[in-house]
Amino acid sequence: MTRFADFAALGRRLERARGRLEKRDEVARFLRTLAPDEIATAVAFLAARAFPASDPRVLGVRGLPAERPGEAEALRGPLTLLHVAEAFADVAAAAGSGVRRARDERLARLASRASDDERDFLARIVGGEMRTGVSEGLLLEAIAAAWGVDVATTRRAALFLGDLTAVAVLAATGGAAAVAGASPRPFVPLLPMLAEIADDFPSVLAAHGGRTALEYKYDGARIQLHRAGDRVQVWTRRLSDVTRSLPDVVEITRRDLSGEPFILDGEVVALDAAGRPLPFQELMRRFRRVHGVEALVREMPLALHFFDCLMAGGRSLIDEPYERRWEALTAVTGGRYLAERRIVTGEAEAGTFRDAALAAGHEGVMAKDLASTYEPGGRGKRWFKLKAAETVDCVIVAVDRGSGRRRGWLSNYHLAVRDGETFAEVGKTFKGLTDAQFVEMTERLWKLATADDGYTVRVRPEVVVEVEYNEIQKSPTYPSGHALRFARIARVRDDKAPGQATTLGELRHLYERQFQTKGRAAGVV
Repeated sequence: MTRFADFAALGRRLERARGRLEKRDEVARFLRTLAPDEIATAVAFLAARAFPASDPRVLGVRGLPAERPGEAEALRGPLTLLHVAEAFADVAAAAGSGVRRARDERLARLASRASDDERDFLARIVGGEMRTGVSEGLLLEAIAAAWGVDVATTRRAALFLGDLTAVAVLAATGGAAAVAGASPRPFVPLLPMLAEIADDFPSVLAAHGGRTALEYKYDGARIQLHRAGDRVQVWTRRLSDVTRSLPDVVEITRRDLSGEPFILDGEVVALDAAGRPLPFQELMRRFRRVHGVEALVREMPLALHFFDCLMAGGRSLIDEPYERRWEALTAVTGGRYLAERRIVTGEAEAGTFRDAALAAGHEGVMAKDLASTYEPGGRGKRWFKLKAAETVDCVIVAVDRGSGRRRGWLSNYHLAVRDGETFAEVGKTFKGLTDAQFVEMTERLWKLATADDGYTVRVRPEVVVEVEYNEIQKSPTYPSGHALRFARIARVRDDKAPGQATTLGELRHLYERQFQTKGRAAGVV
């Protein structure tokens, strides 16, 4: 049985390791020493999780309490990985009156068995932050290295299984062949396939071989719908379960859709009493509501627009071409609830279709290669989006304290785009939010605070906002090298995760595109 002290020693080595490859190899060596029943626990702990990602249990505690006086000697003994896992399970199982005290007492008993080093790493797991420099991406690479599996194959399996612990167990018990054979499963949500920004229809048609499928780009929220038998679940693009908030979607699924088990990709749009689309922020009320849902369903009905089918009849369609997946989608839906769509071969008919989408109040159009497979989490030239207004999705990484009428609020937001596994700042703004939204955002960001110098509060990069801008400028101020001029928050994108924000590469592309209609000053590159 692997001692927890060995896990803590690994943590110390990872802290000292200088490079990514050294950290990966340390983790891989450790994983290879484990017994089969220890692998899932170790992978979860390395990711600073008390339980695997697919396990719904939570500890429900604020942190690791101090050991209780008088118990340290009585309960001292070699602590193993499985001892810790059993203790966490015991904590999560506590229920009834006085549950918080019971959980703290059970964790305190665990702490009393641990050395100082072990307690440090127990506290990190309980707190959800390991601080060893091992990201989920590096952990995935270590799993691949430990059992000789191709990294791309391991990453694909992780997308399908939704949990690195499951991938590790599969690799350890079945090897590369088992990992390569992983496929999507009902009720394991997949990351959505994403689109690149396109400049115009000629470039899209060229990329797609002269023929592309256009769909309305709705101003709604992406959903992924799973059904097997009577069980139905709905997830957002951030893979948050919103089934309880969307009983009308569940009812439509059971009543009107067939061919289960299936997994569908689509969009929901909130409608007013006259059937007109409501603003995106109104739709988010539906997603956040868990009480009084039925009243809100009557007040704010939803329109469903499905545009992809990832599984039908229990068979994965991930590797089938888009054209075949659309046929399966039509069969599952009976031709109802489909996104408005047209296959085009020329710029004129594409423009007519886009104009119709804009006239209907939608954001623009999507363009999809009819031969493209579905790549969960992938972004490339297989899918393009063509929008009327120029916006980027930024992450708030810091915020300044307000002054004047905004005193007491955190109100000047530091905006950043994604740059690999980090974020690069591209500007600040205090524009776009109402007073009520400033208050709500202040409360939200204080909960994410990591540092405070009395003026600027650094926050965990979790809040995504859609930002309108006048133009993108070169900037000596920001390490990104760019700044958004006249930035304004258009809306808070609670449906997007930080990893789905605009990338620095995309921002640079948008910067260069500006010079198709503008002159370039001397010396500006």
